[in-house]
Amino acid sequence: MVNKSPRELLEVPSAWSIPQVMDSLATSLSGEGPALAFAPSRFNSVPENVAVVIPTSGSTGAPKEVALSATALRASAKASNNYMRAEAGDSWSLLLPTNHIAGVNVLVRALELGSKIVESDYQFTAIVPTQLFRALKEGGELLANLQNAKAVLVGGAATQEELLERAAAAKIKVVTTYGMSEMSGGCVYDGYPLQGVEVDTREDGRIALRGAMQAECYLGVAEPLADADGWFLTSDAGALADGKLVITGRIDDQIISGGEKISLSAIDSFLNANLESEYMSCAIPSVEWGQQLCLASSSRVDESAISELLRERFGRHAVPKLFLSEIELPRASIEKADRKRLAQMFERIRP
Repeated sequence: MVNKSPRELLEVPSAWSIPQVMDSLATSLSGEGPALAFAPSRFNSVPENVAVVIPTSGSTGAPKEVALSATALRASAKASNNYMRAEAGDSWSLLLPTNHIAGVNVLVRALELGSKIVESDYQFTAIVPTQLFRALKEGGELLANLQNAKAVLVGGAATQEELLERAAAAKIKVVTTYGMSEMSGGCVYDGYPLQGVEVDTREDGRIALRGAMQAECYLGVAEPLADADGWFLTSDAGALADGKLVITGRIDDQIISGGEKISLSAIDSFLNANLESEYMSCAIPSVEWGQQLCLASSSRVDESAISELLRERFGRHAVPKLFLSEIELPRASIEKADRKRLAQMFERIRP
């Protein structure tokens, strides 16, 4: 139960150095200082047992502020460090922004190990697939550090099998992660739940999670974060096979166009796995179709070839109605697809 006694909430100044953030985070986790908001917040205080506030970064819907206790954050950090067999003094490198739970987690894991954040010669770090792709493509110091690390957590978005194979060939020890702010970040590693994490799937394929690292609440939201049995219902779809979780898409990215269901993440994953350019899909309202599928790419698009490829893979209903070529694909934090902003771009060019 959330303790209702107020506790001061301090927004972390952007000018703070990492050591300053670490010191304040340690104080917050101990309960001796104010709770920390790692992004602008609407609130000046939080329940007494809340230590950190993180904004959600979903590609649809209004952002929410997730309230996390010290108990949840430490449970997440300990489970992560244990999985990777991290030892006291092992170092972490911060390569992700701290306005996302994945960045804050790096700091908490380092605190649990009694170590500092370093820029090179580290044992562990966490990145998103785009960073891994660029390191493999460009080489240099980042690639060398990733190759020398004991383990590199990769999450925040789906990691294509081809990219994992390239990383393995480059001798990078990748651990794929799945999770969200409501579960203190990654809680499923390489498809298997961390110690203390329970995973279930519902009839519609929706993934449900439960564990000690679950957040307390959404600030300013009356409805509980979890159901009556303590399960947090995600927006992701998946399946369990011999205890391993396979992510198949998102519940909230399914659209209905002309009476047929289309998974936007399935479209993106298929194209990005089989073609060299980056692709991102979205939907906009349509009088004729209800919702019409739109497709954008960072490169020039052969619309006929793409349409035929999607028709063969998914059926006629998966042929895009509108295309955008050679644009910078809109991203939310840590490279997640920002479909809302992309849809706004298509609204401006619709016939």
